[in-house]
Amino acid sequence: MYALIAMALALTLLVVLLRLGVKLGRSMLLSSIGLAVLLHVTPGELWQTVVHEWHDKPLSQTTGYLFITLTALVTLVSVLGVAMKETGVSQRLAPALQGLVKSRRIALAVIPLIMGMLPTPGGIMLSAPMVRDLGDRIGVDRAHSAAINFFFRHQWEPAWPLFPAVPLVQSLFGISAFALISHNIVITLSGTLGGVIFLLFSGIPPRKQENKANYRLTDNLRNVFHACWPIILVAALYAGADLSPAIGIALATLIFLAFHRVPLRAWRRIFKTGIEPDFAFLILGALLFKLNLEAGRAIPSVVQFLSEMNVPKHFLIFFLPLLVGFLTGMTTASVAITFPFLIPFIGTGQETKMGLEVLAFSGLICGLLLTPVHLCLALSASYFEAPLMKIVVKLLGPVAFVAAAGTLAATFLG
Repeated sequence: MYALIAMALALTLLVVLLRLGVKLGRSMLLSSIGLAVLLHVTPGELWQTVVHEWHDKPLSQTTGYLFITLTALVTLVSVLGVAMKETGVSQRLAPALQGLVKSRRIALAVIPLIMGMLPTPGGIMLSAPMVRDLGDRIGVDRAHSAAINFFFRHQWEPAWPLFPAVPLVQSLFGISAFALISHNIVITLSGTLGGVIFLLFSGIPPRKQENKANYRLTDNLRNVFHACWPIILVAALYAGADLSPAIGIALATLIFLAFHRVPLRAWRRIFKTGIEPDFAFLILGALLFKLNLEAGRAIPSVVQFLSEMNVPKHFLIFFLPLLVGFLTGMTTASVAITFPFLIPFIGTGQETKMGLEVLAFSGLICGLLLTPVHLCLALSASYFEAPLMKIVVKLLGPVAFVAAAGTLAATFLG
């Protein structure tokens, strides 16, 4: 129980600091330090956790590696965004997309939906520059643009097999990939419907005459390609050569600058403009928060506390993944922590009650979409320069559709 209170106090501290005007990165870092104090995590214990990570986990999952690669990824995406503005590429993207798909709403949603098929930590930043520029051109509030980018970016997590959580759930319950995907796709479809209703049907100002695209089809395709090829290159290198997105975006940025013949004397100014120190504080704070939870053994304590309480089965199946997802902001880790405890309720193999599995995964997604600990949400607030809680409020309606999908699946299939 104490661990649960400590985590709640740490998150409260984060909200208070944000209300006081402290930058998000610094607030996250101070909140993680507060959590360490509350959980009585000493520097020595924290270091031992880092050492154990180094020995027991793949390099790509260690805190040091994630800090370096995520900071580089976020910074270089910001630099690429500045370069696109300098060359006029981003300004031509908005009218080109509108010329191709006609609907401004579809254009805003389709970018993060496509980029969301590439599962990578901090991947929210791959679509952020395009969504922000398009939203600014249309006249969409920055918080609303951030909510669109964040929400539609995460619609594939329940059912896209490239996300590690999907094969992990499949192996835990001993079910086929088809059974899992065909049931969890309900979460994706319901969430997308909620996003369309709450994020695309509202908050988009009336079309202005000057925002209408007048380019020819070939011009539109060329302008979209010029804006998207750096991201496509990053995705291709990641999927085809297993190259870190941080390295991929570095190569893409250098090639972009050279391709558009940006003078070398302008490179320093572009890089300087794109670098934001608060990004590094934000990533460090989020990773330290997770590290403190591990060092203080907080999550197992919370899971045990809730398991020992006589709570209704359906509530536990939904709430436990939601709580751990909210506290960690990580999909795969939340599955690994909570789903083994739910096996006695859900079953395995042919006895698996898929409706209850959908309920559990929908709870996890709800927690992930609303927590300030989720790195993608924190990065969105920072990059779009929008209040974090304003983004969260805009997500409540779509998240309710995700919860409804799980509830209905449990009712009719559980």
